Amino acid sequence: MLGIFLDSETNGLNINKHRILEIAIKLVDLKTGELKDQYQSIVFQPQAVWEKSDLDSLQVNGFTPETVQDGLLEKVVADEIKHLFKRHNIERGEAVFICQNPSFDRAFFSQLIDADEQEKLNWPYHWLDLASMYWASAIKDSKASMPWDTGVSKNKIAKVYQLDEEKTPHRAMNGVDHLILCYEAVVGFPDHLDK
Repeated sequence: MLGIFLDSETNGLNINKHRILEIAIKLVDLKTGELKDQYQSIVFQPQAVWEKSDLDSLQVNGFTPETVQDGLLEKVVADEIKHLFKRHNIERGEAVFICQNPSFDRAFFSQLIDADEQEKLNWPYHWLDLASMYWASAIKDSKASMPWDTGVSKNKIAKVYQLDEEKTPHRAMNGVDHLILCYEAVVGFPDHLDK
């Protein structure tokens, strides 16, 4: 089973008016923790998209029109992701998406490759979230801090496991790397290669 660890950066939180600015993906064997492949791209957006930006979101990720000027068009990014998934035979039952906030990432990912096309390609429709994994793990371990005491942001989860916070400003690949680090602490890779 492969984990599709995914993170995206956008120019706001509203799927109806904001767009994706950057996406990063790492395909990881969920038994061994082996990295199978990765993908990262800046996504070009026209001036009309920038005019609708949420300034708080841009402050978090540090993107400006200049930083995405040489980015790829959404269609090109979508085609590259489709090729990546085809190369690794990504399909339902053989892989799952794992994100910090899948309701956010899935919506913006669907701007690139819509849900009907994902369905036609038989891609996984399960988008799992780290916060729920942490919540379940903490409740089972009565010695752990409870999620309602610690919070469930990725940085707060990292703190519980004495891991560094995600680097800032936020970038998608940094988010993916930090997500994998937290996932390993919370869930683990049962047959990890470094054992």
